[in-house]
Amino acid sequence: QVQLVESGGGLVQPGGSLRLSCAASGNIFSINAMGWYRQAPGKQRELVAHITSGGNTNYADSVKGRFTLLRDGAKNTVYLQMNSLKPEDTAVYYCNADVSLKSSPYYYDPYWGQGTQVTVSS
Repeated sequence: QVQLVESGGGLVQPGGSLRLSCAASGNIFSINAMGWYRQAPGKQRELVAHITSGGNTNYADSVKGRFTLLRDGAKNTVYLQMNSLKPEDTAVYYCNADVSLKSSPYYYDPYWGQGTQVTVSS
């Protein structure tokens, strides 16, 4: 009932930039928080950045000052601008959103995108 479609991943050299996009669609009544997580091989999934419906953002310490998360509420879309990329940023990046449906507008459930690969390598 809800789809999160991600785009923008790829291969980039250290120091380079990428921008990830995530658009939510479907039987959506409201979206609370949206954000990005990542999972590197052999590691647990971790929060990268998170933004509430009120615009409050939260970043992992490892990306502060390099990554910026923006949200377009009208389009149910978030953008993750990643600058000064490092090899340790290599991971599959997953979009996440807390969504309530038109059929149950007061209950929020988490939804995930399919993931997009980001590889930082020379």
